[in-house]
Amino acid sequence: MEKDLQRDPTALFALILVFSFLFAGYGSNYKKAFAEETAVSADAGEENALQDEYDEWTYDLEEEESASRIRDPLERFNRGVFAFNDFFYFRALKPVARGYRFITPEPVRIGVKNFFYNLGFPVRFVNYILQVKFQRAGQDTCRFILNSTAGILGFFNPAQRCPWLNQPPEDMGQTLGKWSIGNGFYIVWPLLGPSTLRDSAGLIGDYFLQPVSYVRPFYVSMGARSYEAVNDTSLSIGEYESIKESALDPYTALKDAYMQYREKAVQE
Repeated sequence: MEKDLQRDPTALFALILVFSFLFAGYGSNYKKAFAEETAVSADAGEENALQDEYDEWTYDLEEEESASRIRDPLERFNRGVFAFNDFFYFRALKPVARGYRFITPEPVRIGVKNFFYNLGFPVRFVNYILQVKFQRAGQDTCRFILNSTAGILGFFNPAQRCPWLNQPPEDMGQTLGKWSIGNGFYIVWPLLGPSTLRDSAGLIGDYFLQPVSYVRPFYVSMGARSYEAVNDTSLSIGEYESIKESALDPYTALKDAYMQYREKAVQE
């Protein structure tokens, strides 16, 4: 397969455009999960450092225990899909993202990311309402209006200067978790990446709330999602590589990081 793609660059490019729009969905969660696991607060004072370290250690212990309880009856299948996603990332998505990064200034790429985040307002708003987080729904509405006007359709993010407008985003998977629906079992989807049965159902709901899904003709919608995937990847190259380098078993490390990230997201 690899030789065929190398002999036919057109086929490789088409494969990226057809599939990478999917990668912009839950497939990006591994990046968020890894960031959550490796982030260190820069404002922690020396006086509370020891207590904070202890609290973080006990919290991580609880999270790891929770993550380890997720059922993985499809592990053989999941590992095969994980290997395919790994191949796709290194052989297709990453090279394209690196080329895009080379020719596109970082401020432009950040602006594009801001635009797509702003466009996803309906997903966040509906899930705030479904979780009875009316205050957050109002705050995110203010954020959307401010960034859509003063931020020129969301390309700029003036709302970042107002901490109260920057609330944790919500999706349908988190809403189902708030409704006490269990994870089900762990599953890795081709190109989408790590997920659970609950989050997979939530992804379907989010699809119908995402405005890009209604752009016609369909190939324009697909192209927009593909571009979003390439742009996001260009801003996070190196994160997935760090997971692989630091883990004895990247599959297990990614699964644990994903489950801890999602558990924390549901509890926020």
